Amino acid sequence: MPKNKKVKTESQYGAKSIQVLEGLEPVRKRPGMYIGGTSLEGLHHLIWEVVNNSIDEAMAGFCDEVIVKLLPENMIEVSDNGRGIPISRHAQTKKSALETVMTMLHAGGKFEGSGYKISGGLHGVGVSVVNALSVWTKAEVYREGKIWSQEYKRGKRTSAVKNIGKTKKTGTVITFQPDAEIFPEIKFSWKKILDYLRQQAYLTKGVKINVEDRREAESKQDEHKIRRHGFYFDGGIISFVKFLNQGKEVKNEMPIYIEKTAEDIYVEASLQYTDGFKEHLFSFANNIFTMEGGMHVTGFRSALTRALNDYARKNNIFKEKEKNFTSDDLREGLTSVISVKLRNPQFEGQTKAKLGNGEVRGVVASIVSEGISDFLEEHPRNAKAIIEKCLLTARARMAARAAKDAIIRKGALDGMTLPGKLADCSSKDASQSELYIVEGDSAGGSAKQGRNRQFQAILPLRGKLINVEKTRLDKIVKAETLRPIIVALGAGIGENFDINKLRYHKIIIMADADVDGSHIRTLLLTFFYRYFEELIRNGYVYIAQPPLYRIAIRKKVLYAYTEREKDEIVNSIKSDGVVNIQRYKGLGEMDPEQLWETTMNPENRLMLQVEIEDAEAADKIFDILMGSEVEPRRRFIQTHAASVKNLDV
Repeated sequence: MPKNKKVKTESQYGAKSIQVLEGLEPVRKRPGMYIGGTSLEGLHHLIWEVVNNSIDEAMAGFCDEVIVKLLPENMIEVSDNGRGIPISRHAQTKKSALETVMTMLHAGGKFEGSGYKISGGLHGVGVSVVNALSVWTKAEVYREGKIWSQEYKRGKRTSAVKNIGKTKKTGTVITFQPDAEIFPEIKFSWKKILDYLRQQAYLTKGVKINVEDRREAESKQDEHKIRRHGFYFDGGIISFVKFLNQGKEVKNEMPIYIEKTAEDIYVEASLQYTDGFKEHLFSFANNIFTMEGGMHVTGFRSALTRALNDYARKNNIFKEKEKNFTSDDLREGLTSVISVKLRNPQFEGQTKAKLGNGEVRGVVASIVSEGISDFLEEHPRNAKAIIEKCLLTARARMAARAAKDAIIRKGALDGMTLPGKLADCSSKDASQSELYIVEGDSAGGSAKQGRNRQFQAILPLRGKLINVEKTRLDKIVKAETLRPIIVALGAGIGENFDINKLRYHKIIIMADADVDGSHIRTLLLTFFYRYFEELIRNGYVYIAQPPLYRIAIRKKVLYAYTEREKDEIVNSIKSDGVVNIQRYKGLGEMDPEQLWETTMNPENRLMLQVEIEDAEAADKIFDILMGSEVEPRRRFIQTHAASVKNLDV
């Protein structure tokens, strides 16, 4: 790949580089087809699309600085110092190339043109979709010594392309204001934007990305209200891996780094082992996060297995019974980032979650295998630390296999083999069935009596929950508190997990609304996140919300789920006489009818669906709160202690 600075190129980036496929009208009618939806996620996708155009310029070697500004009135400005969108007349549309790019769907330098060899963006729809979904947009282009400008309203131009001045700079500035007719809520998240831009800076080393929040600064006197942040990583994804492993005990203090181009495919990978038990793998194709992996990940995994097995055999590390590392042996505690860049990526699914190019697998496997082998030979101390970590995992796997297989076999059966404490539902339709995991025998008894036996199953928790963040899988499957959950779910665990065998599509954690209940919820969420992440991603995990107060006046009974709701109810019925307020200390204080009516009845209940908005951030939080390192947890508590209210002690 070229360095991220301006260089000369034989292919000229002009109006002839722009090819038009179709018009823009469908975007406003079906925005979900182009940005995934009109929620806050879709709203932020507008920023990503404009930023991706600038990143494409950087990957092509023509841009080394990108600036994103959040402005008053929900406006966003994205600028770069790239070549600037071409201005000259487009032969096919008979319009300026700038207007063509801004107002026509699938028009850009990424469709068989000479503008870009490699690019990201959501199927190339890019800035035209942003324009269509904005009430107002302005494009400014610095090119060929002049400044050009054009404005638009809901995707249609309101002025011609104008020359508004002279300049020595080059680049593009896009300013847009999302349309309230399209987006029910327009609220940009500073954190979400920072996280995305940080990731892009890691993946495009040598590019400066600056972001400014000017939403509260409406005049020059408000400069002190501006928030600023900048990203620049000369180390690229090596810096990314180090960031992901902050606060963790690493095995190879020097991350392995591989960078090479073969068969017109650029491959970059970095990996480092920690003392943890979970794998953290982030894969990208043309700077797009491929959540579901794909051929580049398949190639990476096979290369890792081959290289470490070859090294172990060559150095006579395996004992007689240890013939090979399996792929699973090498995942435990592994943090890795894989990034590929290629001309014509084939993404499976509208959201580009998986890379499907078959040719990528072999190229990645060859480059990564060679790179890991070279690293192990050149850094014997780091190689020893990696091999020892993998051997420990392999030996634990062999020792635990019999016990784990026995439990999984039991879980695959039905009827008599289900946990004795489980009060199962009569329905066999997983999509209609619910499993309540209930804290304590008393609450479990009330839940069993109050439930709807047709579709609600109850599993009371007895005994102390273990912290899976500090525990190996072989001990987890033997744990008296967690084993019943694994068996009841029926989908297996680890490499045997099969979501299609899941017996319930609603798994509801129901614990007391106090400190102990919060601790139990955290332990269970850690368990589900580390070993059943797919359940969370599919929206199957929930947290029940029992009421805090029962408020009775005469023959009327009301329930309050928050302190604020209690105060509002009390203030609204003061004139009706004395109110009897009962503060529930736990679920066990409710009789079966009350528990059903307030917490389990689908018509009345409140539940929180557990989601993973940011896997990287979620992983860090679980590691801080539940990991073995004390100091990061202490800092977290000190930072957030002041925000804790109504703490039950």
